[in-house]
Amino acid sequence: MWVDEAGFYLLPAVVRTYAPRGQTPILRARLSRDHLSVISGITLTGKLYQMKQDRAFRSADVVVFLQHLLAQLDGKLLVIWDGAPIHRSRVIKDFLASEAGQRLQLEPLPGYAPELNPDEGVWNHLKFVELKNLCCATLRDLGTELRRGIARLRRKRRILLGCIQQVGYAL
Repeated sequence: MWVDEAGFYLLPAVVRTYAPRGQTPILRARLSRDHLSVISGITLTGKLYQMKQDRAFRSADVVVFLQHLLAQLDGKLLVIWDGAPIHRSRVIKDFLASEAGQRLQLEPLPGYAPELNPDEGVWNHLKFVELKNLCCATLRDLGTELRRGIARLRRKRRILLGCIQQVGYAL
């Protein structure tokens, strides 16, 4: 399973539209740093697991996500992720040493290599396809739209598998 985190802001991801030439649509959005943080994992079979919150992820939050994954999946679990500081903290190491973390093996990707993580493709699809040109007034609205976008993406298994193949992994 590949795991990654991303932020979704109230500002829209602006992409090309089919508006008539010369009638550029105007997106009105309030400037804000408010955002939702999302962590997700994608499996070789094209399943997507995620957790979101309205603040940045800390190591303890990552442990909660790992526990969620272990509760959902049977057997040993290999997690491949980037080398973010929250992934290398004492909290994560303590969890791995605990009985609950014995089924888990964590492997880092090479230093700054987002092109090797299929979960980056998931984020790109969500931001630039499912939620393109979307202006939300509140984080609650953004959370609702994000939940709907993730639900639509979960039904598109070929796109999830395509994210894995695009970075060069064989299925």
